[in-house]
Amino acid sequence: MCSEFKLEFQQTLAKKLRSIRGGGEEEAGLAEILKKRHSSPFNSKNLNEWMDCKEREIYTLMTFTNMMKNTKIVSSQTDVYKESLSAKHAVCFVFTSLGSAEPYLSALSNYLKPTPEDLQNAHSHDVEKEQWYASREVAQEMRHKANLFRDFAEANKENKKIKFLTVGSTNETQKGSSIYLYEEGFSVSENFEPPSKPETVTVSDINHNSVTLKVSPPRFGAEDITSYSVEYCVSGEDEWKQKTASKAEEVSVSDLSPNTEYMFRCRAVTSVGVGPANEVTGSTKTLPCSPPGKPEVEPNSRGISVSWEKPAELGQDVHSLSYIVEYTKTDNRMKEEDLQWNEMMAGAEKAIISELQSETEYVVRVRCDCGEAGRSKESIPVNVCTTKITHVAKVQKSHKRLADAYKENSTLLKPQTGPLPVYKVPLSDEQINVDGCKQFSLGKESNLKPNRTIMVLGATGAGKSTLINGMINYILGVKWEDSYRFQLVDEVQLKSQSESQTSEVTVYKIYHQEGFEIDCSLTIVDTPGFGDTRGIKRDRMITEQLRNLFSADFGVTEIDAVCFVAQAALARLTPSQKYVFDSVLSIFGKDVAENIWVLVTFADGQQPPVLEAINASGVPCPKTKGGLPVHFKFNNSALFADNKSSAADSMSGDEEDEDGGFDKMFWSMGTKSMKRFFAALNIIETKSLKMTKEVLRERKQLENSVENVQKQVKVGLAKLEEIKETTGKLKEHEGEISRNENFEFYVNVRKPVQIDISGTGIYSTNCQQCHVTCHYPCGIPNDADKAGCPVMGSNGHCTECPNKCHWSVHYNQKYRWDYEDVREKRTVQELKEKYQNATRAKIHVEELLDELKADYDKVQAAVMKLMERSSQCLNRLKAIALKPDPLSTTDYIDMLIEGEKSEAKPGWKQRVESLINMRPKAELMAKVARGEKLLHRQ
Repeated sequence: MCSEFKLEFQQTLAKKLRSIRGGGEEEAGLAEILKKRHSSPFNSKNLNEWMDCKEREIYTLMTFTNMMKNTKIVSSQTDVYKESLSAKHAVCFVFTSLGSAEPYLSALSNYLKPTPEDLQNAHSHDVEKEQWYASREVAQEMRHKANLFRDFAEANKENKKIKFLTVGSTNETQKGSSIYLYEEGFSVSENFEPPSKPETVTVSDINHNSVTLKVSPPRFGAEDITSYSVEYCVSGEDEWKQKTASKAEEVSVSDLSPNTEYMFRCRAVTSVGVGPANEVTGSTKTLPCSPPGKPEVEPNSRGISVSWEKPAELGQDVHSLSYIVEYTKTDNRMKEEDLQWNEMMAGAEKAIISELQSETEYVVRVRCDCGEAGRSKESIPVNVCTTKITHVAKVQKSHKRLADAYKENSTLLKPQTGPLPVYKVPLSDEQINVDGCKQFSLGKESNLKPNRTIMVLGATGAGKSTLINGMINYILGVKWEDSYRFQLVDEVQLKSQSESQTSEVTVYKIYHQEGFEIDCSLTIVDTPGFGDTRGIKRDRMITEQLRNLFSADFGVTEIDAVCFVAQAALARLTPSQKYVFDSVLSIFGKDVAENIWVLVTFADGQQPPVLEAINASGVPCPKTKGGLPVHFKFNNSALFADNKSSAADSMSGDEEDEDGGFDKMFWSMGTKSMKRFFAALNIIETKSLKMTKEVLRERKQLENSVENVQKQVKVGLAKLEEIKETTGKLKEHEGEISRNENFEFYVNVRKPVQIDISGTGIYSTNCQQCHVTCHYPCGIPNDADKAGCPVMGSNGHCTECPNKCHWSVHYNQKYRWDYEDVREKRTVQELKEKYQNATRAKIHVEELLDELKADYDKVQAAVMKLMERSSQCLNRLKAIALKPDPLSTTDYIDMLIEGEKSEAKPGWKQRVESLINMRPKAELMAKVARGEKLLHRQ
């Protein structure tokens, strides 16, 4: 049209010029032609403006099409039809205004037509008038639809049943754009609105195995939604699982793992496809364990005894637990979550809530505290009402004292070895199935009083057993004047004092009864004496017994006081005595440091010298204001002494009268000390043995790792020797070997052998896949229980065998694996057959040597793995153990050896031999700690 206008203009101009030159017209006619051209639609201003508008339209289209990454652009409705036939659904973004009439082009066309003069004299036309891309409202609506379309296409890009298309078309009823929906080639909707992502997805509740999400419906496309898809995966993984919900509301996702971080997202689902997802911000961690069992309660007038079952499910790496007991008065006007709850801590599955109001209804619930892993949900709450106060009549003089009543039910020990008859209190033997441990109880179990747990440790001969016997006499209310005494500890009287009276760890549970001198139940853990004539192996066995006790389901889980028994007269600790202190303290975690008390035996009225000796040795324990260890003084010499009055026995002489006075004084001093001891025990903070259990577990794994390192180092050294010897033979006889492949030579080889242990009563843990002994001696005889073996990690796999096999392929067998050196005949042909593979027809001597060295490298790699595990154990023990293992340093062992030689007590030669055997292991541990290489190939 521009060319046509130009030609016409040129013709008119030429005609006008000829007429002016011929004098037929005035020059004013030329000005009129130019003015008419300038005012026509073809003026340069309008043309440039129209071109700008076209560029704007093109840019707008490009902007929208660039947004649609998963979309195919087609040129016509016919192409749309073809594409929609190849899928169940086709979703098409349609530019509906591309074929509309152009007002400006119409004006240009009309201008060129021969029309009346008044139409020809048209003024300039507004080229942007009524253009779709010039409307702000249309552009905003198009962008909104394009975003919905783009997100819907992205969400369904893996769905082969849906096709996403873009096309230009004309639809006068929809300005700018629309989204068409096709089903199997036929149009279903010309105004389809895909769903947007749900407005909000938030976590409303978290449990150990489920998370509840609150979902708000999408703002757009809600009418076509059929359901919602909640998707979740473990944080850091890509495997998403999904759960379908019928509507937007609270959706619970179950069957999750405790103590695990998950990612959550939710999207709407339509009959066509799924909408975009709205992700929950950050990861969500499930609770570390399931709630404790429903509490069982037993009320009295001022308190409630509460007990419960352990959580049924524990998350990975969540170990022993403490508990939070929550209680409050009931109030029917308030919801449970709005009540003001009181809290108290408990280390085991029972607690006593005290100082409550009588005849008042309370609600009680329990939750687990798993330390850094967090807390569990509350248990099912239980309502309970305290009872009415009852006035108990004072015990009449005619009624028997508790001590007298116990005397009638106790067994007289015969023969009588002292001036007073001694009765064995009636203990019930309780089977706890813990290797190396036994348990007895006194009285009937009652939860109405709190329980306190003490552990009594010390060197052989320190007076532990007599002290425990003194405790039971005090608890039962025995007086100096009574004509009898009680005994709790069952000792074999004829044993030598150099050997501990106690062979097993013994637990005494003394349940509170009316008439007790203490206001609690008492659990006493009596340990065998450290440092007796049986030596280091026996001390190691005691540590293993305690580990078993702390790890058992019905074992000891918390401690109130670690009582270290020491003789008052020790002014300086000998190496052996210091070893006893350090051995005992190395068992415990650092959190028990404030609960260590020293019980001084054979004490008088003076300050016991042993306290300064303990300070000088650096034993970690709480101190008094005077800087001495927290301690209690006892003198048990009067426990079984003659208590007859001097008046009644005046014929015995002044010396015996004086002895009787001292005995009574020591009895009185012991009674006061017992009173102080139990008063302090009632107020000390109970500590969980969680960290102590970890210390014992890490020590056991370290011990096994170091033993296996020693074995592997021997294997590696033997392999090196085999390589050297084989290399020498091969090089020495290289010429002969090249002529004769059956050439024979002998080398030393280290081979695994089975050592018979049947009939010894000692168990092993053998790996059937690696053919090694992973743990020996092992305290677990049953194969089905091998998951509890100390060398098994939290993931159920062995930490010691080369392939880290599952516990289920480990068995207790009649033998253990070991290694021995044998002289073995070799031929070159055998070596070639061993290392030659199908890809090589021949193998040369140098290649044989390389293969032998590769065998050595495998052993070296196994050693490095074991060293890494040992190093991890050492670092963890530094962080959590109260004291290092005294036998882990060569200097300490050397000091003990010299001490044993200088003291020369009975059995010293055997103990020195044990210490010498321990030294290589300590040297190896020091190298592991320094990260030194244990094998060097030359």
